[in-house]
Amino acid sequence: MFKKLINNLKKRNLKDNNFEYLFEEPAKDEYVCLDCETTGLNPKKDEILSIGAVIIKKNKILMRQTLNIFVKPSRNINSESIKIHQIRPVDLQNAVEPKDAIFELLKFIGNRPIVGYYIKFDIAIISKYTKEYIGVSLPNHQIEVSSIYFKTKKRSSEYEFVDLKFDTIMKELEIPELGKHDALNDAIMTSMIFLKLKDKAPANSTFYTG
Repeated sequence: MFKKLINNLKKRNLKDNNFEYLFEEPAKDEYVCLDCETTGLNPKKDEILSIGAVIIKKNKILMRQTLNIFVKPSRNINSESIKIHQIRPVDLQNAVEPKDAIFELLKFIGNRPIVGYYIKFDIAIISKYTKEYIGVSLPNHQIEVSSIYFKTKKRSSEYEFVDLKFDTIMKELEIPELGKHDALNDAIMTSMIFLKLKDKAPANSTFYTG
């Protein structure tokens, strides 16, 4: 109820009514898993360099419905950040303008819930762009796979440590590694994590975190 009220308030700030579909009720058992590679870890000042996304329908990852975009940064990327995201200037030669990339992403996502690993960061940095271009932050429900993983782990006490590192979760669930620091590969691997976990989560738990 509260989430619906917040979305109704957000909807009033839309600059373009063509994006009203973002606030519609999503189809059942459809999700989008996404990942962003960025210049850093501060959503307020850093920029998106690439976006990878894939659609999940029921229990299938739709490999024919993927999105993989390189985004043109406003300034040259430095060597230190390249060590983290491994995106070189040559990779960005055919990158698209941020506005075009975000509009393509919004069309791809639609009103589906968004699945990710530490997805709040991705949502925060994408929302920085959407607030500028269409007046609102992303209203889609968010599903955090590390939270689902945590809920499925059996612990001897509520204080027992649970390792939530991406590599640990992948190894525990026996998911093949496709190659790191590639937004689309990360989105696909995260999709596999989600599909392995969603039927293991406690019956009274909810996937949505935002």
